[in-house]
Amino acid sequence: MKVSDLRGILQYVPRFREKIFVVALDGEVAASLNLGNLLLDLAVLRSLSIRVVLVHGCGAQLLQLGLERGIPISNADGTGITDEPTLKLGLEASHAVLQELMQGLSSVDLRAAYANVIVAHPAGILNGVDTLHTGKVERVDTATLQCFLNEGIVPVIQPIGFDGEGHTFRVNSDSVALEVAEAMRALKIIYLSHRGTLRVDETIVRQLSVAETEEVLRKRRGALEASMVSKLEHAARACRRGIARVHLLDGTENEALLSEIFSHEGIGTMVYSNEYQQMRRALKKDLRAIMALIRESIANAELVKRSRADMLAALDDYWLLEIDRNLAGCVAVHFYPEEQTAELACLYVAKSHEGQGFGRKLMAFAEQLAAKKGAKWLLALSTQAYNFFQQKGGFIEVGPEELPPERRRKWEASGRNSKIMRKATVQIAPPIRPPTPQ
Repeated sequence: MKVSDLRGILQYVPRFREKIFVVALDGEVAASLNLGNLLLDLAVLRSLSIRVVLVHGCGAQLLQLGLERGIPISNADGTGITDEPTLKLGLEASHAVLQELMQGLSSVDLRAAYANVIVAHPAGILNGVDTLHTGKVERVDTATLQCFLNEGIVPVIQPIGFDGEGHTFRVNSDSVALEVAEAMRALKIIYLSHRGTLRVDETIVRQLSVAETEEVLRKRRGALEASMVSKLEHAARACRRGIARVHLLDGTENEALLSEIFSHEGIGTMVYSNEYQQMRRALKKDLRAIMALIRESIANAELVKRSRADMLAALDDYWLLEIDRNLAGCVAVHFYPEEQTAELACLYVAKSHEGQGFGRKLMAFAEQLAAKKGAKWLLALSTQAYNFFQQKGGFIEVGPEELPPERRRKWEASGRNSKIMRKATVQIAPPIRPPTPQ
């Protein structure tokens, strides 16, 4: 591991300390060769004072038991009909997974306990069909879970629920994870399944807003595996109910869990609530981070060199794009009121977020801000990115006589021979809002 990687991880620790993560793994993941590595990753989370609640499924084990014993399975994922034979095999399969998880957690020096905390009631008759022993979560025993977490114990929850009369129900594990996360006010749900990352036309989808998730379900439901449909549905519901982030990962991939949680871009699919991105003014405490962000671009002569004193003097002109509270880009808008002109400057997007349209959104934000403050013209000066401004922003090359006198003197003194571009701003500008992902 590089020192920079460790620093990257450490920036998340204060934010995640003592927060609750609900980690839900499917039966296929529990049966995979990567289970040991995954449990080690959970030990890392606990070492960082992150409180982990583990929910497991057992669909793969249930199907295997049915094949071995020649017993037809009425439903494997706890959403359809659960007849008596399927319930009995489901209990056996669930207990087998539980036992393996308890042994594995012990082997990585984690204290764990089975938590019988799901109070359920019958799912009932759906579309005219009695679902028999299939259940829905009625409530979660949060007091018991909190007691375990306060003692540093990892609660392990089965996809099984009980009612007040002692009846047993098979419950969908994705639903259990959602209900537990909501009841415990968890910061995250992490769904781990085989092929658990969303792909559209073979392209991995890294982030989805709630609205985008629901749109995918409307348009592509038939093309998605049932497991992915379930994960996306529960992720959208979770965000609507106040869970900030839901991550969908391939749990059979080594280090997937830590790579997703402790990196800006992640390696899986994240469904997020609407506050995922924000645009805000730069503060004095941000100067070091901004200078680190643009350092390479200055070294490559893409951006003009700026000292800390230069940036501090014009700090009110700088705006930051944050993604999940991490600096992803910046832009400055300098104003020349007498000439009713503004200049877009210091436009930069972090390498980890290139190719996602953030540069164009920062440019659009600068134009809206200029228009809002009464500037009729927006300037951009560049030695290497002028094609971007012309092709993506609609800027037109002009001569130095179009620069405000003060700016022209600086342009001549710099010796950079930057191309000068200008465009008219849209005077009736919409409200400035944080940009959203494509």
